[in-house]
Amino acid sequence: MKKLVIIPTYNEKENIENIISAVFALKEDFHILVVDDSSPDGTSEIVKKLQRIYPDELFLTVRKTKDGLGKAYLHGFKWSLENGYDYIFEMDADFSHNPKDLSRLFEACKNADMSIGSRYSKGVNVVNWPMGRVLLSYCASIYTRTILGFPIQDTTAGFVCFSRKVLEEIGLDKIKLKGYGFQIEMKFRAFKKGFKIVEVPIIFTNRELGESKMNGGIIHEAVFGVLRLKWKSLIGKL
Repeated sequence: MKKLVIIPTYNEKENIENIISAVFALKEDFHILVVDDSSPDGTSEIVKKLQRIYPDELFLTVRKTKDGLGKAYLHGFKWSLENGYDYIFEMDADFSHNPKDLSRLFEACKNADMSIGSRYSKGVNVVNWPMGRVLLSYCASIYTRTILGFPIQDTTAGFVCFSRKVLEEIGLDKIKLKGYGFQIEMKFRAFKKGFKIVEVPIIFTNRELGESKMNGGIIHEAVFGVLRLKWKSLIGKL
């Protein structure tokens, strides 16, 4: 079974080498695709150097336009399907997701269709986040569950494993949301398709190096994007 970890990057030179090394240090045979949005800090150049060490396991695509996390992941998903991967993972570059948890997500997904590294399935498992950010994220999940009516505790989670069939059947070209709303839309569409989704408790640790990509536009898109998803679902246009 071929397993691919997709890591989207923009100005992650402080983290990218360490996160790649950490994934390749695992016992499982994970491959990595870095989707870089033309980072001006030279992130892609670091990846290119590492490709000399991992020529058959590390891949890089550089997108010319920085147009949202969702677009970067969609690019990676299509690449993964074209290259025959069976399990495809989303993971941040900044160590907020522990690479060691990739193995747990993989084991869970083998008995399901999609597994989510969940911050909220057993309490609130977040380290070093400002309280305002914790409340924003937690309340966003409550809001999403209430509006969309699906039983996922961490609806905005970005640490996810998909089986190939989910990405093949979910309708990737229909995904419209770009920021954290993208994470919600992927989960909702998988839920509406009847796929089995499981949550795996993880501890989420705030980044130590580099800058967060969160901004007001991302929040606005997520809030109103959820309402649009609900409306489309109600009128059968999802």
